[in-house]
Amino acid sequence: MSIEQLEEIAQAMVAPGKGIIAIDESNNTIKKRFDAVGIVDSEDNRRAYRELLLTAPGLSDHISGAILYDETIRQSTRAGKRFTEVMRAAGILPGIKVDMGPQPLAGFPGEVVTEGLDGLRQRLAEYVKLGAQFAKWRAVIHIGDDMPSSTCIEANNHALARYAALCQEAGIVPMVEPEVLMDGEHDIGVCYEVTEAVLRSLFASLYEHNVMLEGTILKASMVIPGKDCDEQVDVEEVADATVRCLKSTVPAALPGIVFLSGGQSDEQSTAHLNAMNQMGPHPWPLSFSYGRAMQQAALKLWSKDMQGKYAEAQKIVAQRARENGLAALGQWRG
Repeated sequence: MSIEQLEEIAQAMVAPGKGIIAIDESNNTIKKRFDAVGIVDSEDNRRAYRELLLTAPGLSDHISGAILYDETIRQSTRAGKRFTEVMRAAGILPGIKVDMGPQPLAGFPGEVVTEGLDGLRQRLAEYVKLGAQFAKWRAVIHIGDDMPSSTCIEANNHALARYAALCQEAGIVPMVEPEVLMDGEHDIGVCYEVTEAVLRSLFASLYEHNVMLEGTILKASMVIPGKDCDEQVDVEEVADATVRCLKSTVPAALPGIVFLSGGQSDEQSTAHLNAMNQMGPHPWPLSFSYGRAMQQAALKLWSKDMQGKYAEAQKIVAQRARENGLAALGQWRG
């Protein structure tokens, strides 16, 4: 696939007023979510839940793509139609999570590095056949005493760059996600410094690996105080710090940036995105790639009556998509 085609897909992912829904939770993670609301974790219930999300009426008005898990990209609707076919018919780009998750970084207690490069070229070729048009790889950066180390930052960004190069070789748009976790007592200033260092290192690694930025999407965490910090800040301060950090680190050639919610509440994640876009214009579109912040309320309702609340739960998903779509334009009214 040419860079022009990759660029076209990347631009479609961040089309005005649209974002990405992340439904790529591993089976372990979805089990925790199901357990919390009293749903039995079975393959059929996972399939039914993903069908609820992907077939919500009106979803494609504000959702450009969905990140799927390996199990999900192989599944079909109850009527027997492949999820990827349903998505493409609705104008939603199929994406796929390809990393194997974080593992302890040897020699650096408390730090992790994401694994999954072994065999990735072959897995990507299979995902292309299954209909994937973009992929996602998440690196995890902890803030704490003497963390993150430069070794941790470099190891994770080296893996992100190798993954991105393999994606583009396979004709898939890479979404690179270096998540600076909200866990901890750090203030917004520390988060800014760490996020800035991580992003500078990331784009240096992408450059070294000949990754074409025009066919790449950044999935970023916001610059925000740790959850246990005594000094929480208002929406405008988070928006201002995040935009300043991005402008000092992210090349303008990038087609767009989507944010993860990272443990923020539904309303917080929407309000922060909206405030950032009201500060525009920016060198790139700022949109969303939310998981929990898109699904939580719908899952809770669906769990009460999986047949009777199905349509109502779908309406909640579509409404969350609409609210975040408006926020991606700076037009959300709260």
